[in-house]
Amino acid sequence: MAVRPLRPTSRRGPRKPISILLLIFVPIFVIGIYAYFQEIGYLLRPLWDKPPPPFKHIIPHYYAENVSMEHLCHLHGWSMRSEPRRIFDAIIFSNELDILELRWRELYPYITKFVIIESNTTFTGIPKPLFFELNRARFAFAEEKIVHGVNPGQVATPGFREEPFILERQQRAFMGKFIRSSGISNGDIIIVSDTDEIPRPSTLKLLQWCDGIPPVMHLQMKHYLYSFEFPVDYYIWQPSVHIYGPWFGYRHSRQSEFLLAEAGWHCSFCFRRIQEYVFKMTAYSHADRVRRKDFLDPARIQRIICRGDDLFDMLPEEYTFQDLIKKMGPVPRTASAVHLPAYLIENADKYRFLLPGGCLRIK
Repeated sequence: MAVRPLRPTSRRGPRKPISILLLIFVPIFVIGIYAYFQEIGYLLRPLWDKPPPPFKHIIPHYYAENVSMEHLCHLHGWSMRSEPRRIFDAIIFSNELDILELRWRELYPYITKFVIIESNTTFTGIPKPLFFELNRARFAFAEEKIVHGVNPGQVATPGFREEPFILERQQRAFMGKFIRSSGISNGDIIIVSDTDEIPRPSTLKLLQWCDGIPPVMHLQMKHYLYSFEFPVDYYIWQPSVHIYGPWFGYRHSRQSEFLLAEAGWHCSFCFRRIQEYVFKMTAYSHADRVRRKDFLDPARIQRIICRGDDLFDMLPEEYTFQDLIKKMGPVPRTASAVHLPAYLIENADKYRFLLPGGCLRIK
């Protein structure tokens, strides 16, 4: 009988366990990517995004007490005016009543008109009260300067989520037209900023008295989170000032290459009551960051405020890995209350929640 050649024995292992592992781990991997897509995006942001270009003209901000305005204008490369300009402060308002009072009390001596609009819906299409109109008596000290308007909002259709940035742009466009009814004239100054972006009085004095300022100039602001106890950085530049003219548009975006250094304070999520945090988290343009119901738990919000941590469990929005790593974790607290708004210090008992050691909030 012919001898059959021996067949080589296969060294491959069983395929079934590998298939089972793939069936288990691939869905887990996909679900993990879906669940943590936002975190992964921020973690890898330095790989896919670039920072906005730096400002070409950063203007040093000179100020000291008892120094004449003529000298301060000269230090900035400007000249002294014979009479002050009129200044109009224009904001879109939601529910920041405490910060609004602090802002207007601080700026009152320098402002010709406080122009304020509000809507009966949030940027996310949720019906809301007209908080300013309901609390107008609180601002009686500035009544003769207030120009108030209401922009009818757009209620979200059940089962359909409105695009918040579209609704926000609609309100800003409404302000661009509404400002004309305030009595503003060509050559006046108009401040474009959010309620919680408060210019320094020294900034307004320069705008009032100096000739030669750029027609559009952004304001660098020191950024604080929850209160003036948690200073974050100096990266806020969106507020701007304009010499009003027919070309004016009310936009909270880059419009100039000029930036005035340390020109104000931005106090983000600086509320007295926990319910105000819950309202803003569901109402503002980034409401999609509320990814779980427990984000709105009052006890959780209180813990995070006192730690200086992030309400949305997000990584820092940075463009380099160095900055990303540097800003991970809670914001370091400070015991300093120097160079803050004068009205805040004069009324420290009323605004204790905005000062060092005042992290506990009312429900």
